[in-house]
Amino acid sequence: MSSTKTSKSKISTTAIRNAIKHHAKYSLGKNWESLSEEEQFKAIALALREHLIDGMEKTEQRYRRRRAKRLYYLSMEFLMGRSLSNNLINLDLFDAFKVELENLGVDLEERYDAEKDAALGNGGLGRLAACFLDSLASLNMPGYGYGINYEFGLFKQKIFDGYQKEYPDHWLKEGTPWQIERPDLAVSVPIYGNVEETVDFDGNYNPMWLGWKMLVGVPHDLPIAGFGGKTVNYLRLYSARSSDEFDMKIFNDGDYLNAVEEKIVSETVSKVLYPSDAMEAGKELRLIQEYFLVACSVRDILRQFKEIHGNLEKFADYVAIQLNDTHPALTVVELMRIFIDEHSWPWEKAWDMTTRTLGYTNHTLLPEALEKWPVSLVGKVLPRHLQIIYEINRRFLDEVRAKYPNDEDRVQAMSIIEESDTKQIRMAYLSIVGSHSVNGVAALHSELVKSDLVPQFYDMWPEKFNNKTNGVTQRRWLLHSNPKLAELITESIGSEWITNLDKLRDLESFAGYKTFQKDFMAIKHENKKKLAATIKQLSRVEVDPESMFDIQIKRIHEYKRQLLNLMHIIHQYFTIVQDGKSLKTPRTYIFAGKAAPGYWAAKQIIKLIHNVGEVVNNDPRAQDQLKVIFLPDYRVSLGEQLFPAADLSEQISTAGMEASGTGNMKFALNGALTIGTLDGANVEIREEVGDENIFIFGHTVEEITRMRQEESYNPWSYYRQNENIRRVMNSFQSDVFSKYEPGLFNWIFSSILNQGDFYFHLADLQSYIDAQQAVSDEYPNRSKWAKKAILNVARIGKFSSDRTISEYAKDIWNIRSWK
Repeated sequence: MSSTKTSKSKISTTAIRNAIKHHAKYSLGKNWESLSEEEQFKAIALALREHLIDGMEKTEQRYRRRRAKRLYYLSMEFLMGRSLSNNLINLDLFDAFKVELENLGVDLEERYDAEKDAALGNGGLGRLAACFLDSLASLNMPGYGYGINYEFGLFKQKIFDGYQKEYPDHWLKEGTPWQIERPDLAVSVPIYGNVEETVDFDGNYNPMWLGWKMLVGVPHDLPIAGFGGKTVNYLRLYSARSSDEFDMKIFNDGDYLNAVEEKIVSETVSKVLYPSDAMEAGKELRLIQEYFLVACSVRDILRQFKEIHGNLEKFADYVAIQLNDTHPALTVVELMRIFIDEHSWPWEKAWDMTTRTLGYTNHTLLPEALEKWPVSLVGKVLPRHLQIIYEINRRFLDEVRAKYPNDEDRVQAMSIIEESDTKQIRMAYLSIVGSHSVNGVAALHSELVKSDLVPQFYDMWPEKFNNKTNGVTQRRWLLHSNPKLAELITESIGSEWITNLDKLRDLESFAGYKTFQKDFMAIKHENKKKLAATIKQLSRVEVDPESMFDIQIKRIHEYKRQLLNLMHIIHQYFTIVQDGKSLKTPRTYIFAGKAAPGYWAAKQIIKLIHNVGEVVNNDPRAQDQLKVIFLPDYRVSLGEQLFPAADLSEQISTAGMEASGTGNMKFALNGALTIGTLDGANVEIREEVGDENIFIFGHTVEEITRMRQEESYNPWSYYRQNENIRRVMNSFQSDVFSKYEPGLFNWIFSSILNQGDFYFHLADLQSYIDAQQAVSDEYPNRSKWAKKAILNVARIGKFSSDRTISEYAKDIWNIRSWK
């Protein structure tokens, strides 16, 4: 691997060797020679961390000298992956460390696997946040992440007899060498209690929040190095602790076990990311988690501001806070509480400061992902905040009535409080009302936010709404994870693309060169061979790297339509075994992704993938033509093997349901062609790469919307009129894929044909089959395919997270680069 550097490190290799051996002895208590592989990784990481800490100190000094405005990015998830290789590359120390470790008898790259993925999230939301932090540092911008230091990841996925089983992912069991604990910056977080109605000395209303239980948030900093090492920002993660070692009153009353239990309950707040669809007890913990994140973050941001600027009068001039989806929405209320209750500001002044500070990113159009919290639960956990929410809503609805008189239907529709049987707080509405900017994450998604999700809010405040199409960092997703391709690109057009992805356009002139095509496809083939070895290790199935690698890696969800992919696979299988035809292009279909523990249908789809694979992979008639693979426990480090090896990228969600997607960008960046619907960022990818270099199929958003509104979609008509569709659907009733569990997949037949096919599988299936046939027709022409793949890489520059962050910085945050 080459780091494809733009500069030469000035650190002496002797100093590196001495630092590694120093940490082996004094941090781990052993001689280098006696360390295990995991301990060697820790010694290497601790030696590297010294450079990160030096960089953090210099960066902070630079920002303070310039009195720089800062951005704080609040997110419940940060899916960081592994840090060793990424930090070595960004600090320009990869070659120096590699040489010294060779002198110590160690292959640096063999130590990567000793590092556990930092399991601080679940999926795309957290990975996007990680890309944004990399871009902020690489652009030399003062931007910091704030999150929770989960002791356990969401879960470790294991497969037994085709069924997903969830196990604890204790990624912090042995600690991590990257984090820097800051107990001196611990924050107190009150929850529960009651509000006492009182007045101050002047007779003004002065509510007092009393009787609360106190949590303590202890920050742990994860350094984030920008490319070139000039800037090292940080991700600040909070671990929950009880306010004292024990509640001494309970302890002194003689109830030792109850005192211990109180401490344990307090510390569960940062144990694991609780799913939002949890049972009632889990919901309460999830709400506490969201407030814990907000309270810790806001307290720390205010502390820093006062330290640098004194009083809070110019807070919004020097601070921008971005809410990554609705999970940190309570920031609106917490800022108001502190300004009003602790600083005695009048409401109007506090509200102006809050709204000028906050921006909100919406990530979904799906109802289940738009958070709502029962009023009763918020009143129990955060009684003072509930009062403030009601006052925010009262004043907001007065504005609505003033602008739209005699329209109580609109008032009810826009109210932050949903007046249903169980009153609920609409967190998306709270975020919109309390922010000066509301953005979607792809052009199509942002339009749907305005037209379908919250049209009344857009009508009232059109100036608030904007688009910021997502992006990915090329440093992790090409430079780090596909080093041979990165090297080929740099040899051909120079290294400027590492910090300016638009420079990949210069590759266009190489797309038709046979020599470049040959080199490009040779790298792809090597990546496929490496993935084939991983597949054999994890699934015990041998796959042919000469076959097309057709990959769908996403959270398992019905709208993402892994089932549609399977329907096409079944169609191809029947083409071979029933029609006696050979496939023009042999395929290896690869799936990866986790289903939420309580999502029965998604877990059944995982089972179906395995059962189809079991039949197909063991049928000698399909042996050289078709393979179906599921790779368990999808995570960032596994993605780093999958994206570089893909020939075809599956982006096949029901149009209008995927906000953006970033996997589509990573695949194209690594030279895979996309097959997809006109959904999310696929629309913009098509605009960039060209119609001829992408395979688009299926109904559009407008067509899907029309069919829903007119109730004109009848899946039975597709079933009756199309033999391909009928044969595939009948397989779910025939037990061909459930020989030992008869009737297992009958629910699919019933759900699609008798319950309306909510995700329009049958409406799009024949179009998908046709698009897949076009793929099969083109793939054997290696020169033509190589040219298309190269052009995908060359034209993907728009989708760098550097571009996304630059737009946020200019249009929303008003921050700049400080070199």
